[in-house]
Amino acid sequence: MTTLSVVVPVRDVERYVPDLLRGLARNTRPDFEFLVVDDASLDRTAELVAEAEVPGLRMIRHPAALGPGAARNTGLAEASGRYLTYLDGDDWIRPGYLAELVDAISGLGCDFVMSDHVRVTGRHRQPRRPPEGRLWEVLDPRAAILPVSQPSMVDYPYSWAGIYHRRLADRGLLRFVPELHTAEDRPWFWRLYRQASSYAVVPLRGVFYRRHRQGALTRIGDARQLHFFDAFDLVLAELSADPEAERFAAKAVRNYFAMIGYHLTRRDRLSPLLRVELVDRARATMLSVPPELRAEVLPAMGVYRQELFEELLGVRI
Repeated sequence: MTTLSVVVPVRDVERYVPDLLRGLARNTRPDFEFLVVDDASLDRTAELVAEAEVPGLRMIRHPAALGPGAARNTGLAEASGRYLTYLDGDDWIRPGYLAELVDAISGLGCDFVMSDHVRVTGRHRQPRRPPEGRLWEVLDPRAAILPVSQPSMVDYPYSWAGIYHRRLADRGLLRFVPELHTAEDRPWFWRLYRQASSYAVVPLRGVFYRRHRQGALTRIGDARQLHFFDAFDLVLAELSADPEAERFAAKAVRNYFAMIGYHLTRRDRLSPLLRVELVDRARATMLSVPPELRAEVLPAMGVYRQELFEELLGVRI
C-alpha cells in the first residue's frame, strides 16, 4: 500500500528541476510515490524528469498548459497514498523530510499537519514559521482562522508546507480551482480550515521555497495577476453559506483588502490597461463591502494602506 503521494506540478523549470529531483531522490521509500505533472513545458523540464532515476517517480504530461491548480488536480486524481502532499517544481526538500512528515501526521492522527519552511531569495535563506505557536498539539481548524487583525493560519497559504490525510480528498477538500492561476491556495485553505476536523503544526523545516525566481508568475505583469480577485470572491461566496459567516467575515475582508493593497503598490509592472482594470475592480470590490464592515477592518490596516485606498480608489472609512 502506498503511504505517501507527492504531487509536483512543473512548467518551464529546467534550471531548478535538478534540485527538486535530488531532494526527491533523498526521500525515497518503497511506499512513497512522486507524481510529477508537466504542464506543457516549452523547455527541457519534461526531458529532465523523464531521465531521472528516482524510485517511485512517475511523470504525467498535459498536452496544453492548464495552470498549477489543474496540474495539482491531475496528480491528485492519480494519487494512491494514504497521505498526500504537494511540492512546487522550483523548490526542493532536505533528506528525510517526507518520512518525518508522515510520522507527524500518523502519530497525531489529525486531518492535516502544517510545518515551517525556508524562504530562499538568491543566496539568502530565511526561516518562516506558521502563525500558530502551539506545536505537536491537535487543534480546531476553525479557530485557526482568527484573530482578524493579527496573522493566523489562513495567512500561511502554502499547500506544499503541509501533509494531508486522504479522507480530505475523499470529501473534495484537496481539489484546486483550475481557473485560478494565482492565489489558488487562498480559497483552498479557507475551505480546508472551515471544513476539516483537526490539524496540527510541527517544526520540521524541510521545504526550501524559492521566491522571486526568474520567470515566476508573481514577477510577470499579465492578466493572471488579477486572478486574486476571483480567488477572494470565491472565499467570500463560500463563506456566505457558512453557519458562522459573521464570525469570519471581517478576517476574509481584511485578507482581501490586504491583497488589493499589495497589488496596488506593485501596479507599475502591469500594462496600462491592466492597471486601469486593477483600480476599477479594487474600487468596486471595496465599495461592495458593507460600510460597517469596512469601518471594522480598515482602521487596523494602518495609515499607509488607508491613504492608498483613499487616494487611488476614493474609498473612505
